[in-house]
Amino acid sequence: MARKKRKWVRQVAWLAVLALIGAGVWFIGLPMLERSVTTTYDTYTATIGTISNDLSFSGSFALKSSELLTASASGTVRAVYVAEGDKVASGARLMRLSSGETVKAGMDGTVNTLSAAVGDEVSAGQQLCQIADFDTLSVSIRVDEYDIGEVAVGQPCVVTATSQERSFDSVIGSIDYISQSTGNVAYYTATADVAVDAGVYPGMQATVTIPKASAENVVILKMDALSFERDNSAYVWMKDEQGELQKVSVQVGMDNDSYVEIASGLKAGDTVYVEAKEEEQSGGFMSMFGGMQRTQFNQERGSNRGNYGGSGNMPGGGTPGGNGGGSSGGNTGTRTGGSSGGGAPGNR
Repeated sequence: MARKKRKWVRQVAWLAVLALIGAGVWFIGLPMLERSVTTTYDTYTATIGTISNDLSFSGSFALKSSELLTASASGTVRAVYVAEGDKVASGARLMRLSSGETVKAGMDGTVNTLSAAVGDEVSAGQQLCQIADFDTLSVSIRVDEYDIGEVAVGQPCVVTATSQERSFDSVIGSIDYISQSTGNVAYYTATADVAVDAGVYPGMQATVTIPKASAENVVILKMDALSFERDNSAYVWMKDEQGELQKVSVQVGMDNDSYVEIASGLKAGDTVYVEAKEEEQSGGFMSMFGGMQRTQFNQERGSNRGNYGGSGNMPGGGTPGGNGGGSSGGNTGTRTGGSSGGGAPGNR
């Protein structure tokens, strides 16, 4: 009887142990089976390049000088001395009328149109010929109220004929400070005269670039790779010799909203990391023993992404940003070299 009682007690004890183990698996293991956290990092590589911070505006070419020549009295066209497309100098004879009038060019330029031929009857005031200067055109641009303080008469600029991909040096010749408002933004008109080559004509689209500053053969990095402290000092995340992510302070120079000059703290070829996202995913039984944290490193934006198992801790730190160059007038920056590189594998 006592032996049966002891056997029964042992069975109850084992059942209690099994119940405790089951409860532990339920409350501890099940959540680990159901969830795992994957942290994804994007990688960026510092390179050597040229960065510029320019103001850029769109406009179109227009005639700067032209004239329409008309008959001063009725008569018949007796002679025509030029053809369309001929270049003429001021004072050159163009036509002779039966009234004795000789029509002469009042400016240097090109005969754009002839509206009368020999033998035609013309009346007083009738248009006979148009002379246009196609060698010097003008380009007008609209400058908004945010950029007008950085544009001045006499300022050097570069005018590019968009379709021809040809550029010409010029200066800002005039600014109309009487604004033309569009919505809540005021715009002002600036004009530049441009000596152009043959093949560039009025009406063609143009880009006017006003250089501000540039830095050549410097270390540059994508702006998205930077994080900032509360005092606006910049830093990046890099791997140390053990493969752990460490915060590295950097000194920045000029930027153009896409790239930033790294004055110190990085060298060409260095790879930096930015936390892209952290998400929970379904796990398996092995996650109970392998841990709940997984790290994925992506290659730089624009490249094929590679997944690498690894370790590394990175706080959800600063927000990418910086001192933006240019403003709403449509600013462009010349970026030579760009930024490229792939993600480095983590520790497996």
